[in-house]
Amino acid sequence: GAAARLPGAARLAGGDLRHAMDAAAAQLKANLDAIRARIIAACRAAGRDPGEVRLLPVSKTVDEARLRQAYAIGLRELGENKVQEAMAKLEAMADLADLRWVLIGHLQTNKAKYAARFASEFQALDSLRVAEALDAQLQKQGRSLDVLVQVNTSNEASKFGLAPEEVEAFVKQLPAFSSLRVRGLMTLALFSDDQALVRPCFVRLRGLRDRLRQVAPDGIAMDELSMGMSGDFELAIAEGATTVRVGTAIFGSRGTPDSAYWPGFAGNATP
Repeated sequence: GAAARLPGAARLAGGDLRHAMDAAAAQLKANLDAIRARIIAACRAAGRDPGEVRLLPVSKTVDEARLRQAYAIGLRELGENKVQEAMAKLEAMADLADLRWVLIGHLQTNKAKYAARFASEFQALDSLRVAEALDAQLQKQGRSLDVLVQVNTSNEASKFGLAPEEVEAFVKQLPAFSSLRVRGLMTLALFSDDQALVRPCFVRLRGLRDRLRQVAPDGIAMDELSMGMSGDFELAIAEGATTVRVGTAIFGSRGTPDSAYWPGFAGNATP
């Protein structure tokens, strides 16, 4: 009868599920390999060493099962925009002790205590209030944190980040916060498919970084340029990016609109 057929049906369903999971993991690896190949090609075209460019996979909205697949194929670092989402994933995957979480989104001062506990890096520092709150919490934890200063290179009022002309004065105040290891700059380029609009954002960040190297206080490094996402990372590499933040081109398109994560999002460019 029907009951007698259940074990076989259950086995078939289980086999289908495993097959689907294997296929999803294979697709993830293919996506990752394709992005790495594009990074290498972009570096060669720019006369750069591919070893100078770090790929930061962006895992916002990606579920735990998919992130475990990502870990299984060798990813050990993930970028998240929101503290709560990052913490939920961190707790769910606490067994993966060597997985690092990089915060790439705006941080509110009241979330600094959480960020100080788990973040391996913070790429969106753009206010002294946040610097002060983070530093105080890091002192309590007895740890330091690599940070990048976020710059609004597109001059869009809806975006976080300092105006380029404000960055020098800001950076000169950061040695007061001894737990913050300042490593460089981060930007979100204009969301556009038009390279003529996107490229100047990257040029601006590199130029600013080069000027800051001359005037930055002791202990403030200006080596890192985190810029470029799924739609524009090759352009960013051509202009000197040391970190590219890639999400959809690795994990596939998201169910959550980008406007929920990036204020001022318009068009179809995505991390």
